[in-house]
Amino acid sequence: MSIDIAQFVLLLVLMAGLVVVAGRWLTKLLTARGHWLPERIGYRLLGIEPGVGMDWKAYGLALVLSNAAMMLLGYVILRIQSWLPFDALHRASQTPDLAFNTAASFITNTNWQSYSGESSLSNFSQMAVITFLMTVSAASGIAACAAFIRGLAQREARDVGNYWVDFSRITWRLLLPICLVLSLVYVWQGMPQTLASGMDATTLEGTTQHIVTGPVASLEAIKHIGTNGGGFFGANAAHPFENPTPLTNLLHMLAMFLIPSALTYAFGRMLSRRAQGWAFLAAFLVMFVGFLAVEYPAERAGNPMFASLSVDQAPGALQPGGNMEGKEMRFGIAQTSVFVAVTTAATTGSVNAMHDSLTPVGGMVPLFLMMLNSVFGGVGVGFINLVSFAILTVFLVGMMIGRTPEFLGKKIEAREMKLVMLAVLAHPFCILGFTALAALWPGAASGLGNAGPHGFSELIYAYTSGTANNGSAFGGLNANTPFYNTTIGLAMLLGRYFTLLPMLAVAGSLAVKRTVPESPGTLPTATPLFTVLLIFVIVVVGGLTFLPSLALGPIVEHLAMSAGQFF
Repeated sequence: MSIDIAQFVLLLVLMAGLVVVAGRWLTKLLTARGHWLPERIGYRLLGIEPGVGMDWKAYGLALVLSNAAMMLLGYVILRIQSWLPFDALHRASQTPDLAFNTAASFITNTNWQSYSGESSLSNFSQMAVITFLMTVSAASGIAACAAFIRGLAQREARDVGNYWVDFSRITWRLLLPICLVLSLVYVWQGMPQTLASGMDATTLEGTTQHIVTGPVASLEAIKHIGTNGGGFFGANAAHPFENPTPLTNLLHMLAMFLIPSALTYAFGRMLSRRAQGWAFLAAFLVMFVGFLAVEYPAERAGNPMFASLSVDQAPGALQPGGNMEGKEMRFGIAQTSVFVAVTTAATTGSVNAMHDSLTPVGGMVPLFLMMLNSVFGGVGVGFINLVSFAILTVFLVGMMIGRTPEFLGKKIEAREMKLVMLAVLAHPFCILGFTALAALWPGAASGLGNAGPHGFSELIYAYTSGTANNGSAFGGLNANTPFYNTTIGLAMLLGRYFTLLPMLAVAGSLAVKRTVPESPGTLPTATPLFTVLLIFVIVVVGGLTFLPSLALGPIVEHLAMSAGQFF
C-alpha cells in the first residue's frame, strides 16, 4: 500500500511541477501581440482582421458557427467513408444516427464512441475526422476560457479578444508542439504510427492473426493533451498499442492534467491575482485527492463476498488481490484507480480498465466526478465551471450577511446570477432528463447489460458522460441504436454549449462594469477559507442534485452487495 501511495504522490508532484511551466507558456501565447506565419496565412484565407476585438456575443457566435461547420464536415466524411480510398480493409460508412453521434461527440470534446475504432473507421477517418476534431474541440475550449478570463480582467470594456486569433495561437503554439513531442515519445515506447492498415502475424499455435495498425501515437497525444478521450482501438488505453508501458500510463495522466491545471496559473497572471489562481488550483487538488481516497480503498477491498477465499480466513478479510475484474494485470489496483479518477476528473474519457467492472463505490466515484464537472474538468471548460461555482459561493455568502456580493472587484447582480444558474442547472437537466426519458422509452432497456441498480448505473453513466463531455462508459450498455445515438448526441451538444455560452455572457457582463474598491465587508476569495467554502458549495450542490439518482444506482448496489446479492 505504501508503494501505491508513493505512486499517487509522484503523479501529483510532477503535475504541480508542470503548472508553472505550462502556465507561463499559456499566459505568453494568450497575451502575445505578434502573429506567426501560419497564423497570418489562416487569417488571410478566412478574411479575418486579427487586430479587431470581439464582444462576448461575436466571440461566442464565431465559436459555435465554426464548430458547427467542422461537425458537418466530420459527419459527411463518416457518411461517405466506404467511397473514400486508402482503406485496405474496406470498412463501411457509418449510419446517419451513428455519424451524427460521432461528429457531435468529437466536436464537443466528449469522444463518446458507440463503435469500435479499429473495426469501424479507416485510417483516413481516424485522421481527417477523429484526430482533427480532437484538436479543434480542445482549441475551442481553451479559446473560450481565454475570452472568459479576459472578460473578468476587463474594466468598462466589451472586448474579450478575437476568437480566430485565440484559436490559431492555441493550435499552432500550444497543441501541435506538445503533441509532436509527445507523439515521438509514444513511438519510442512502442505505439504504432503508420499509414498501413495492419499486418499479419503468426501466433504460437501456428495460425495467422491480422493485427490492425494505424496512426495511433498522434491520436493518443491529442487525445490526452486535449482531454478528449476515445480510442483508436475498442479497448482504449487498456490496449497495449495505446498504452504499452508504465511510462506511457504516467504520461497519459500528466497530459490530461497539464492544461486544466496550467489555466489556474494563467488566470492568476492575466488578472494580476496570483493568489487567486493558486486558491483555485488548491480546490482542484483537494477535491481530486478526496475522490481518489474513496476510489482506491474501494477497489483494493473488492467484493466482501469473496472474503472467504482469503488465506487467513480472518473476519472482514479483503478479497484476495482486490477487485481485479476488468483491469490490466500490468497496471494493477493502484494505477487503475488513479487513472479512473484522473480521466473522469479531467473529463477525458480515456480508460485503462473497464468501468463497468468497478465495485459499486468505485463506479460511483467517476460518476459523481462527472456530475460535479468542476474537478479540473476538460481543457478550458472545466476552469469556467469552477469559476461559476465560485461566483455562486460569493452570492450565497453575500446573501447570508445581507451584502451585495462581489467577485474580483465586480458586483454580482441579478443578470449575472441568472446566467450562472442557467449554466449550473443545464448540466443536471440534461443528465436527469435524458436518463428519465431512456428509462421510459420503449425498448431502450434492452440495451442494458445488467438488471437492477447496476443497469440503472449503466444508463445514467452514459448520459452523465455525454453531458459532461467525458466519453467514458459503463461498457455494459449497447448504445449503438438510433435512440441512444440521437439522445446522447443531443446531451453532448447541450452539455457543451448550454454551460459554456452563459458563462461567456457572464464574463461579458462583468467586463463592462466598474471596479468596486474593497472594503471591510468584502469577502476575500484568495484565502484557504474561501477555498473550503467553494469546495463545500460544489459538493453540496452536486450532492443535493444527484443523490437520489446515486441512491437508485451505486449506493443501493453497494448495500445489496454487502448483503450478499449480485446484479
